Amino acid sequence: MTINTIKDLLGAEVLCGSESLGKDVHSACGSDMMSDVLAYVKDQAVLLTGLVNAQVIRTAEMMDMLCIVFVRSKKPSQDMLDLAEESGIAVMTTPMRMYDACGTLYSNGLTGSGSTNG
Repeated sequence: MTINTIKDLLGAEVLCGSESLGKDVHSACGSDMMSDVLAYVKDQAVLLTGLVNAQVIRTAEMMDMLCIVFVRSKKPSQDMLDLAEESGIAVMTTPMRMYDACGTLYSNGLTGSGSTNG
């Protein structure tokens, strides 16, 4: 699935990293606890979160994620967007709640790592 497809499925607005919309991703995770992302997430390309602080960008950078989607219409500061841009991370915002956004992506074929589904 491409980042552009994620944008379309979630009705998301691209805040930075539009040059990455054509990149393929194969897994995603949803969490507001960056310690859980660091401890348990492996090979996730997309992070869905409602937490809006610089730690989100730094965590995504450390985990080599390609895209962050802020749920519930949350919008990061310009400093956060600048940091994401420097790291090559696409950032989007969607009005959807995390549960619905994750469910939409999962039902359209984007799974979490370790999933037994194709």
